[in-house]
Amino acid sequence: MDFFINSAWAQFGGEGSLFGQFIPLIIIFALFYFLLIRPQSKRAKEHKKMVNELEEGQEVVTGGGVLGKVTAVRDNWVTIEVSASVSVKVQRSTISVVVPAGTIKNS
Repeated sequence: MDFFINSAWAQFGGEGSLFGQFIPLIIIFALFYFLLIRPQSKRAKEHKKMVNELEEGQEVVTGGGVLGKVTAVRDNWVTIEVSASVSVKVQRSTISVVVPAGTIKNS
């Protein structure tokens, strides 16, 4: 049968070194690091710093969109005054943003 079809013999590849084969993998990892991992860790670090610096009297917005004024700060909990004589106790980590003073009056 070899008369009609030539036998295919595997050839030792001209791919180069082992390092050359891993270059695309290294480039993909670098892209993931600079485009996804690094910005996410930077945002997490900024959020942790903001949550640790919470003080009474600041106006904040929670993750659920509740706007209020901080009246008490504990280890893991923050009490927020939503309106006159209505207070809500939330976890510190749910605070999304510290807004400028006077935001509650203008909303």
